[in-house]
Amino acid sequence: MYHPHFYILTGGPGAGKTSVLNILSQQGHRVVPEAARAIIRAQVQNGGTALPWKDQQRYTALMLRHSEQDYRQAACTGTKTPVFFDRGIPDTLCHALLAGQGIPEDMDRLARTYRYNTQVFLFPAWQEIYITDTERKQSWEEAVHTSEKMKAVYEAYGYRVTEVPRLSPEARAGFILAQVAGAPGK
Repeated sequence: MYHPHFYILTGGPGAGKTSVLNILSQQGHRVVPEAARAIIRAQVQNGGTALPWKDQQRYTALMLRHSEQDYRQAACTGTKTPVFFDRGIPDTLCHALLAGQGIPEDMDRLARTYRYNTQVFLFPAWQEIYITDTERKQSWEEAVHTSEKMKAVYEAYGYRVTEVPRLSPEARAGFILAQVAGAPGK
């Protein structure tokens, strides 16, 4: 299943994706929020253990299921206008690798079945804006490593990674929209 109008915004934690997605949403573009933060909030609120710092395997399984559901729900709308995802299924694979779980066959199959536009927007680690919070506990070094690993995973799955320049959120949104407008078939 390939949806060329589904665009992924990815990168390490705290690189500014959410700020840009908020701007895209305010401009009337369809945005799919990040699964990871929703899972963490729900698990903390309900006293669950499927958290990256408690039960990595359960957390990864929930991320994968949530990401697949997000893709399928977006596909059901039949829209042919751009849809911007705060992370995609391959992000879950990267998380599994970072957690030392490897990539099980079912995860690999999902990443190869549910395909997004081949151009993926990578938000590189940016120390000047990086902060931790109750849901983002990674060190700066982990954020840099995650960003590098995300790029490698997406490239391994045949995506073309475009680095989003370190600019204001508005300028970054404009950069992405210009790239999408100039994409083949537009």
